[in-house]
Amino acid sequence: MNDHLDPSAELNADAGAPITPADEAAVDRKVYVAGKTQRMSMRDLIKSFRRHGVHRVTDLHLKVGEPPIYRVDGQLKKLTSPPLDTATTEALIFSLLTPEQLQVLHDRRSVNSSSLIEDVRIRINVFFDSDGVAMAMRALDTRIPEVENIGFPNKVYEDIIKLTHGLVLVTGATGSGKSTTIASLLQRIAATRACRIITLEDPAEYRLVSDQAIISQRTIGRDVATFEQGMRDAMREDPDIIFIGEMTDAESAMWTLTAAETGHLVFSALHTRDTVGTITRLLDMFPANRREEIVYQVSLGLRYVITQKLLSKAATKGRVMAMEVLHNNYAVSNLIRQFKLEQIYSILQTQNADTSEQRMCTLERSLATLVRRGDVDVFDAERYANHGAAMTDELTRV
Repeated sequence: MNDHLDPSAELNADAGAPITPADEAAVDRKVYVAGKTQRMSMRDLIKSFRRHGVHRVTDLHLKVGEPPIYRVDGQLKKLTSPPLDTATTEALIFSLLTPEQLQVLHDRRSVNSSSLIEDVRIRINVFFDSDGVAMAMRALDTRIPEVENIGFPNKVYEDIIKLTHGLVLVTGATGSGKSTTIASLLQRIAATRACRIITLEDPAEYRLVSDQAIISQRTIGRDVATFEQGMRDAMREDPDIIFIGEMTDAESAMWTLTAAETGHLVFSALHTRDTVGTITRLLDMFPANRREEIVYQVSLGLRYVITQKLLSKAATKGRVMAMEVLHNNYAVSNLIRQFKLEQIYSILQTQNADTSEQRMCTLERSLATLVRRGDVDVFDAERYANHGAAMTDELTRV
């Protein structure tokens, strides 16, 4: 795909799978005048994901005053076509929403939704900005990748899959693949043992399927009002494994920690940049007068923190995963209890033996490994590193 996208190329894509949006006729309505002889529908815009692959083209942004904008290999690229006006923007975006979702958008000024269009599952957030209605769309492959292909720096996923209780946090920036990693782990667990899995998502991004496990995927706002209510319900639904889309406040974090502490395996996500920052963020959700209690709970209940970043490949198109892995073994747990979080990084650096008690990895070591393989260039590795000195040291071993 070129830096400047050609809308005519999208119009030539062949028809895809049946769709399940709010209004199929509206999705097919060619309301966007992309050129003198070119008109595009929402379906035409979505075809880019399937045409070029959701691993390369990950997002679509629509807003008044700009042409459609895609994120390609991590970079924003504008279509070489006229800017969207208010009426066209509304027609394209509203074609994906039900009347109920339109009412939520009117009342709350934003709404989340998901659909299956052109054999691509899309997740959208519709909102208002100073120019009017706008939309951010994320494309997800309908196929959950095998856990071996996610990008783990070692075989720590084998240890995670065997867990029966505790908290596993997958963290990183928006678009770093957190949901994909969790879905891959859950799908492998479901395929290897009989268990009860309950997910609370906003919205559900992947459909989990298994002959062995019993799986209930609940979407916030459709199947249950809030994450907190979903957690209360889940504790009465005989779960073995719970997936909470994201911890956002003290109440959801408290329910998550309690579930992990009472014999359940819990997965959740946070928007944090490294493992130490993740633990700090979790503790900071609670007031200072509860610090000692929460520190103790985290030290006992936390099992793994996985922090990931997606980088553009050096020599080919596409992106590759860099990953930091913290295993909360005895040494780490002791540091958390003593609130000596600044010392955790040194354990990440040293406890990386290929044994179930270790298998840790710093982000910098993961990046250096990608440089050694030729997947990432040195400049990008240094730019994405959290610790410059550690990155320099790792690169000297390349």
